[in-house]
Amino acid sequence: MKHVGSLWKRVCLLCLAAGAALALAGCGSKSPLDPKDPVSLTVWHYYNGSQEAAFDALVEEFNDTVGRERGIFVQSYTQGSVANLETAVRDAVNGEVGADAMPDIFSSYADTAYEIETAGALANLSDYLSQEELDQYVASYIEEGRIAADGSLRIFPTAKSTEVTMVNRTDWEPFAAATGASLEDLRTVEGITATAKAYYEWTDGLTPETLGDGRAFYGRDALANYFIIGMRQLGVEIFQVENGQAALNTPKEELRRLWENYYVPMVKGYFGAYGSFRSDDVKTGDILAYTGSTASAMYFPDQVEEEDGSHAIEHLVLPAPVFEGGRNCAVQQGAGMVVSKSDQRREYAAVEFLKWFTQAENNLRFGCVSGYLPVRKEANSTEKLEQVIADQGLSVAPKTHDCLTTIFGGMEGLNLYTNKSFENGSAARKVLEYHLADRASADRAAVLEAMGQGQSLEEASADFVSEAAFEDWYGSFCAALEKAAGGQS
Repeated sequence: MKHVGSLWKRVCLLCLAAGAALALAGCGSKSPLDPKDPVSLTVWHYYNGSQEAAFDALVEEFNDTVGRERGIFVQSYTQGSVANLETAVRDAVNGEVGADAMPDIFSSYADTAYEIETAGALANLSDYLSQEELDQYVASYIEEGRIAADGSLRIFPTAKSTEVTMVNRTDWEPFAAATGASLEDLRTVEGITATAKAYYEWTDGLTPETLGDGRAFYGRDALANYFIIGMRQLGVEIFQVENGQAALNTPKEELRRLWENYYVPMVKGYFGAYGSFRSDDVKTGDILAYTGSTASAMYFPDQVEEEDGSHAIEHLVLPAPVFEGGRNCAVQQGAGMVVSKSDQRREYAAVEFLKWFTQAENNLRFGCVSGYLPVRKEANSTEKLEQVIADQGLSVAPKTHDCLTTIFGGMEGLNLYTNKSFENGSAARKVLEYHLADRASADRAAVLEAMGQGQSLEEASADFVSEAAFEDWYGSFCAALEKAAGGQS
């Protein structure tokens, strides 16, 4: 009986220890921090300009208030760009000569976080968040961060974005008045294609002495999103991921619809892509509208600058288009923050900062500058946005305000989606981003050359938009995607 009693005592002690650990992790009732001996954390991010200033201001406020009270001091550093940040993190993980030490926290997209997780370098955030706390965040944002093999959380959602359609309202209005074009048509992918064709023909007709000089109406940033979300709208998950491995799903009928509503209008000149981003093309007057990230709203120009002068323009914000008959689905994107694996004290402190940063008021203050969406459920409403603006006396750019309210207004019926991370995911996404776009650009150049030799648009583009041309592209695309997803260079 003495042995049994001793065993029972040890079991009870173990249970008490486990309970204390859970209390520390989930509820934060026993902090490992000491305000008299503060822990100093470094954060790496890729924000620039006003976004960097807004983030740094919040970091400073945290240090002066909650951080001071709890014993946490945060130092933030920009790496200048996403590419630079990813390179710096990989160098740190691999111990490259001259590399900086791993930061305690850094911004990361899912594919990069998955790579660092497989190296065993990320903290398990589930150890520091209770279910009650997790339930305060948009469920799909939390789910995106569960990239560990056991489903535990590795990416803390801090700021998200989706896509909208931005329109040069000033130059849209005379076109709409002359042709009867409707903004409602821009809510579907096919409607945008038809509108772009009408705009090309209308502008071509403005100079009857010169045939074939119609202008592009529309462009698209992030063609990979067009593939992933367009297919999802049509009921297809192009990357079906399980246990970190992806099975490709590339049905011909659905991909034909994507080809017809991007490649064909690109080759015919109804769509355009000229600068680094489509907001650049609006600024030069080469297009009137584009679909891109909510975070790009601040870059939408206030005037069009052409060779013969410039003129001020107003903007319109519309939801991103959906394929006719498709599911109302839009991309969920934007980097989260990950915490480097270290010790309980540093990891706990890092999560405390991230929880503070994502409080509704703080997150919306950042979103009002950056165009990013807040991550907690309570913050995703126009009412909460207006309350924070009023309480904080914020001055918000109309373009950013309109982007946020457009998304908040349609959030209830919107299905946000991002594919799960998988090995070679970045390489596979590059195929979606460039394979069709590069072909469209080259073939458009060939069409323009043929038109310069006297052929009509229809004659010059006929071979490029034929059934044989689609079959050729489809086979090449599937082969390239299979190769990339399989890790073949």
